[in-house]
Amino acid sequence: MAGCRQNYRVQKSDSSTSGNLGIGVCMINNSWRDEQRPDFIQFVSSFLRANAYRLNFLPIAPDFIFNNGGLSVAFIFITNWNPQNIPAIFGRITKLKNQFGHFYAVATICSAEQNESFINSYFKYGIEIGKPTFIIVDNPEMGFEKIVKIAYVKGECKRKDVISKLKTERELSVQVMEAYVNVITAIPGLDNHDASALIGSIGSIEALSKASKEFIMENTDLSAEKAELIEKFFKDPKYYLSPKFN
Repeated sequence: MAGCRQNYRVQKSDSSTSGNLGIGVCMINNSWRDEQRPDFIQFVSSFLRANAYRLNFLPIAPDFIFNNGGLSVAFIFITNWNPQNIPAIFGRITKLKNQFGHFYAVATICSAEQNESFINSYFKYGIEIGKPTFIIVDNPEMGFEKIVKIAYVKGECKRKDVISKLKTERELSVQVMEAYVNVITAIPGLDNHDASALIGSIGSIEALSKASKEFIMENTDLSAEKAELIEKFFKDPKYYLSPKFN
């Protein structure tokens, strides 16, 4: 594997400029850590720290689990492609791809022989394309940077999706409030302040339509006259069917 070691490099330009990545947690398999070179583990720790990720070493099933933006992304990271380990590698992949919704396999392939071995094994073990996605890299440092970036992007997509849903809910809430105010202010003598008091104390239009004059007076600061107008508006056909002018 000497050829791979010659290709090792730390891409300082990426790690020094990627401090804007999101805060998250990275869990690393204890056994995977123990199989790596100490200087590479130092690189991993430094890169995570530079990108505001907390690092924990735990006895987890995959090699890495990132939690970023409320989304978990799992990885197998093969830093040394050894043909003798192929059955174990693909056995783990087959098992883990059914356990994680977001799962990737990263492999360091740095020779023509290793590349041929990988391709033959990929088809031999019947891996379905994209399940999982394989990322092939020249060296472990490059592979780890790609892992962090994938985890970050997945987390950001999740976060933006949540923000989009919250925005939609807020817009819907505003529309509901506007419709409520329009209904209340359609009652002669009631204004926006009265509508705010009613939605805060009584609730929905349906609840208000069932409320009595006494109940409205007990739960709001509206006068007896306004409470009576509301009750008539919803319950007295002679009132709600007659023309009204503000």
